[in-house]
Amino acid sequence: MTDAAKIREHMEVIGADGVHVGTVDKVEGQRIKLTKRDSGEGAHRGHHHFIPLSLVAEIEGQKVRLSANSDVAVTFEEEKSDTT
Repeated sequence: MTDAAKIREHMEVIGADGVHVGTVDKVEGQRIKLTKRDSGEGAHRGHHHFIPLSLVAEIEGQKVRLSANSDVAVTFEEEKSDTT
């Protein structure tokens, strides 16, 4: 299991394929909260997305590498509106 305390703000989150998934805003509970900047377009714009810590394979320098490829990892993302 990955030590969540090693995950820091502004680290890049990449899939197992090396493709950019997002940028860490912070860790909340058992999830990595991504910055809004990486929230996508359309209905996804302006929302934070979350990646479960269970997808983290390792931390390499300033990168958080996931155990799933980027295209699969985004299907695990959870969305939260900031209107609350």
